Amino acid sequence: MKELTGLPVDTAREMYRRMVLIRSFEDHLYALFLQGAVPGTLHQYQGQEAVAVGVCTALRPDDVIFSTHRPVGHFLARGSAARGIAAEIMGKSTGCSGGKGGQMHLTDVSIGALPSNAIVGANIPIATGAALGFQLRGQDRVAVSFFGDGASNTGAFHEGINLAAVKDAPVIFVCENNQYGASTAISSMMRIADIADRAAAYGIPGCVVDGMDVLAVYQAALEAVERARQGNGPTLLECKTYRYAGHSRGDPGGYRSSEEVQLWRERDPIPHMRTLLTKEFGLSEAEVKSIEHACQSEVEEAVEFASKSPEPEKEEAYRHVFAEDQ
Repeated sequence: MKELTGLPVDTAREMYRRMVLIRSFEDHLYALFLQGAVPGTLHQYQGQEAVAVGVCTALRPDDVIFSTHRPVGHFLARGSAARGIAAEIMGKSTGCSGGKGGQMHLTDVSIGALPSNAIVGANIPIATGAALGFQLRGQDRVAVSFFGDGASNTGAFHEGINLAAVKDAPVIFVCENNQYGASTAISSMMRIADIADRAAAYGIPGCVVDGMDVLAVYQAALEAVERARQGNGPTLLECKTYRYAGHSRGDPGGYRSSEEVQLWRERDPIPHMRTLLTKEFGLSEAEVKSIEHACQSEVEEAVEFASKSPEPEKEEAYRHVFAEDQ
């Protein structure tokens, strides 16, 4: 254990690995998109890696997460296989959703990543429902809802959090405040500076976290998860972060100045954690580079696997439409 962070070296190493894996995967996806290998569009996660990894590291294997239209980071942080995600995004039968969901509708129940939802704010009451189910069954499990700042102005946000608060449901609401709802600055959408202040209206804790610091996110998530497990109800975590790309691949991001983007890039969570690994956790430069090379190789292998995977059979379009006999 390190006194600076109270974190085992192996955990710190794994957090770094997952952030690097997410960044490498997303960068590869952009290249594939430009090559025409990705149907539809992409909503990318570069810059926000510390949020997904920090929160998911605080969870147990039987906990569940609910993601948004930007789910790749969450799924990789939770431990989903890069192969299945790559194949899904390329519309292949070996994808984690059989090629039916695409980039915005990933599913991997095996690691507690339930179907991601492209409708803004829609997963908030669903996560509350899952948490209430755990509570009714007497299960020591927690649900997590990831959503963006834009979702905090939807009815689903208020209804879902209010119900969770009233019932003391074991759920964590993680607002990834990347400063923009699509192309609209957060300052143009609300009069308050911190979305976490809204927690007071529901009688639950609200916490503002530096979303560019994976250890800060991890510590805040640990406290929220422990509170939920003890039966003390939900927490609203607002992680202030930034997406380097536009809202989607069709968005050049012209509403942001290059100076603004550069200021946030200077706070990039990956180099920050890399420095901690070498200076505070004692990893050598060679060990850190080995992690980075392994992530690069994993992504390249996943992309190759997806490229060689078959397209879904036409008959698959008729499966999973209605409940099937077991």
